[in-house]
Amino acid sequence: MPEPNSTAPTDGPATPSDDVEPLDEPDGDAPASEAPPRRLTPRQARRVRILLSAVVMLAVAVALVVRLGSAPSVLTVGFYGIALILSGAAIGLSRRGRTRVATGVLGLGFLLVLGGEWLLRG
Repeated sequence: MPEPNSTAPTDGPATPSDDVEPLDEPDGDAPASEAPPRRLTPRQARRVRILLSAVVMLAVAVALVVRLGSAPSVLTVGFYGIALILSGAAIGLSRRGRTRVATGVLGLGFLLVLGGEWLLRG
């Protein structure tokens, strides 16, 4: 005899509803286009940050040469020199696996050069 508060039907065994899918089980027939996005491996992330830092360092060096050709200034050399040092520090941090810190240092160097240029022109 079923219990009076039971929610199971009395005609037969309880079966899950066909229109409800469990949320925790992965869908086995999902198309390959919906695969999770690939992430960089730690080694690839370090290489990308090292390459990015080297490109920024080269761009800063070229900009320094151009700026010194048009208006030589000790402050210009100082700002670009600091940016070059920070780019080198970002390369060193990336080699040690501190890619997020390296990105922050690289961004700081870029902002420093932009802010210094803005202050020098103003």
